[in-house]
Amino acid sequence: MSIRFTAKARRGMVALTVAAGLALGMAGCGGGGDDDNKSSPSASASKNSGSKPSAQEGQSETPLAELKGTEGLLLQITSVSRDAGGFVTVSGSLKNDGAKSAVIPSQMSGDETEVIAHGPSMGGATLVDSKGKKRYYVLRDTDGRPLTTTGFGTLDAGQTLPVFMQFPAPPASTTDVTVQVPTFSSGTIKISG
Repeated sequence: MSIRFTAKARRGMVALTVAAGLALGMAGCGGGGDDDNKSSPSASASKNSGSKPSAQEGQSETPLAELKGTEGLLLQITSVSRDAGGFVTVSGSLKNDGAKSAVIPSQMSGDETEVIAHGPSMGGATLVDSKGKKRYYVLRDTDGRPLTTTGFGTLDAGQTLPVFMQFPAPPASTTDVTVQVPTFSSGTIKISG
């Protein structure tokens, strides 16, 4: 046998193996005919049970805290969760409750030169652990960008913007902290997780 014949045979076997694999993959992805038209008993039961939609399905969460700011701005904190990596993520929404457009105050970015260099953000936010007598600042990445919502500008009347801030986690024994954002009132929140 020549080397050319062996190489040709190997290419043929590889091509045959790939074609067979693709055929099996396509067969596995088939819709199965009119199975899509049948409804399962559990699907119809959930449709008729009248269950309420979750927050992810459009129902708004009840805020854990509402911080009032200038020009009718309202920061609603809807979740505060501790993760296994040693972080606390605070999520919510920034809403313009006023009757006219409001400019997001630049003071929210804080006064650190490195944070300000990356544009408007919530980099000035802090968590205060009164029990442990510590203040936690917003985390930054290796380039100095704050791990928060960034790119603020103007909010029209009634407009809402989802926001988040990430902090180092206080000790596990600390459950209540005060969130402070420049130009907003402060509020006490409970950490979950």
